[in-house]
Amino acid sequence: MKFSVVNRDDSFSLEIRDLLSDLLVRHDWILDEQDPELVICVGGDGTLLRAIHQYIEQLDDTLFVGLHTGTLGFLADYTVSEIETFVTDLLSESYSIETSSLLEMQMDTTDEIYYALNDIRIGSFAESVNFEIFIDGEFFEQTAGSGICISSQVGSSAANRTLGGAVVDNGIEVIELTEIMPLVNKNHHSLLNPYIMKSDREIRVHTKKAYGGLEVSYDHLTMQNCPGRKFRIRTSVKKARFARFRPYSYLKRLKNIY
Repeated sequence: MKFSVVNRDDSFSLEIRDLLSDLLVRHDWILDEQDPELVICVGGDGTLLRAIHQYIEQLDDTLFVGLHTGTLGFLADYTVSEIETFVTDLLSESYSIETSSLLEMQMDTTDEIYYALNDIRIGSFAESVNFEIFIDGEFFEQTAGSGICISSQVGSSAANRTLGGAVVDNGIEVIELTEIMPLVNKNHHSLLNPYIMKSDREIRVHTKKAYGGLEVSYDHLTMQNCPGRKFRIRTSVKKARFARFRPYSYLKRLKNIY
């Protein structure tokens, strides 16, 4: 099996990375950072997100698995206290594959496509921003506030959850739209509640330039002073593929974060 290791940049995670790499190479696995079949993520959820973006053009041929070295984790299947079990399961090469669709975003000022496993957030904390939101080409609402968060099922338990959005059960393909600090007064009316929609919907967001520019985040990545004023967000054909070496309850994942 060809593998690579993406790790959090702390001494303990580096130590675990070296230990795993040595063990696997001794069992005839091949360390290949350019074209791995399996990417082992040592750290936290941010490490796994970083790994997915690192191999964003190779997702069809790459699997991911996580070993968590901190105190909280949602995407990782193993904790560092289970490292012996983790190595045994890896060497068995017996796993199922679970896929999660990414979101993709395009804007009016570039042809580039931006991807996110968790969520895409558009807004500004410098001043309130007015947004016009269209779903499948139909006007849905006008909202004003600090921004909006558009999340996948996986991302429903991340920033979306802290914004009061609904956590969506595993295996349900949806897109969720949640407002960030919306203005509520007689001049501003919007749904306010999180809106969960079918995964094949397309969301268009139009806004005027905010003071200091918009901030756009996609997973752990951020564009400051984003020049875009029109955004199109939808479910991508790209999917992250996770190697599941053992059953791991989604409810248990949720309980790990609260």
